[in-house]
Amino acid sequence: MFDLAVLAFQSDLTRIFTLLVGREQSSKTFPESGMPESWHPVSHHGNVPAVVEKMTKINIFHAKMFARFLEKMRSTPDGDGSLLDHSMLIYGAGLSNSNDHVHFNLPILLAGGGAGQIKGGRHLRVAKDTPMTNLHLTLLDKMGIPAEHLGDSTGRVELLSDV
Repeated sequence: MFDLAVLAFQSDLTRIFTLLVGREQSSKTFPESGMPESWHPVSHHGNVPAVVEKMTKINIFHAKMFARFLEKMRSTPDGDGSLLDHSMLIYGAGLSNSNDHVHFNLPILLAGGGAGQIKGGRHLRVAKDTPMTNLHLTLLDKMGIPAEHLGDSTGRVELLSDV
């Protein structure tokens, strides 16, 4: 699916792409990760180190797939830069602690330069309880799509305005 997304971006068939890699309730396994178990059962790890290790292996497998996608985007020319230079890509999770269903302090990666709208190479920490929709609203602004609010947004992520 990542390869198809690169091809769709490269051919300008679309500039929007959403991929849900592992649905939370799915029993899909990722044997390529080295784990025969599905993600959902191991996500309720109970802080048992051996089970946490299983979940870590699956998560590393997914992160490596995304890294490969980013490299393809970076190495694909697009105008005065690359597809990655001209994209805004969000990679992350809906829970920071799947064992306890914690839905704040999410591990989110924002990749791409957004055609000069986003400064990379930074680790940003937003205020506790900042809704994810604040990031989405900020990215809409950077795409020139005006919106006053989105879902449960409470404002913008001003840290991203420093290009």
